[in-house]
Amino acid sequence: MRAPRKRGDALLGCPFYSSASTCAYALLFVVAGLNKYKLVFLGEQAVGKTSIITRFMYDTFDNNYQATIGIDFLSKTLYLEDRTVRLQLWDTAGQERFRSLIPSYIRDSSAAVVVYDITNRASFLNTTKWIEDVRAERGNDVIISLVGNKTDLADRRQVSYEEGQQKAQEHDIMFVETSAKAGYNIKNLFRKLASALPGLETQQTPNDAQMVDVQLNATPQQQDLTSKSSSCSC
Repeated sequence: MRAPRKRGDALLGCPFYSSASTCAYALLFVVAGLNKYKLVFLGEQAVGKTSIITRFMYDTFDNNYQATIGIDFLSKTLYLEDRTVRLQLWDTAGQERFRSLIPSYIRDSSAAVVVYDITNRASFLNTTKWIEDVRAERGNDVIISLVGNKTDLADRRQVSYEEGQQKAQEHDIMFVETSAKAGYNIKNLFRKLASALPGLETQQTPNDAQMVDVQLNATPQQQDLTSKSSSCSC
């Protein structure tokens, strides 16, 4: 069983099936009075969903990633002038064998981030199905952003910026291109999402806000078991 992801001594997220998840999940939501918004990340395997989240959470990139198994959960707190908002980031597996799990995580989401790889045309074509899945579960009561990742591999591009923009316009959703590896447009993506969240439209946007990681203490066993190995250019 894979251990929860962490940085240093901080336990920042845990797979839905892990023995630590119940405790971690309970601790994350024990704070009363926070506005909580669930952001679910969708897309084919190896398009860079985990890398985008990792860049946002820790401002780091690792060329070596193991494919996400099931669903991983992380949380980041955003301090605004008049409120504290907790962003719940749900990282879903792209493999077909986990597809049956995903609708239940979409169902109560505030925003869906549908990611494709600009060097993989099939991953772009398949975003239509992901968008339809979100609409089927949430109708129009959800913010959707289409994200073309890996702009650092522009020489291998198979999907133009204009194609991504056109698809977003057809579905009336947001669109942005990013590079998790270079850190390009990652903060901008989350700023756009946060500014569009219900109740935040007229509030201060994350541009001037302070973001901190949720920190829970990891056990020595969890620290020893942490693993992220295998190759993915995300």
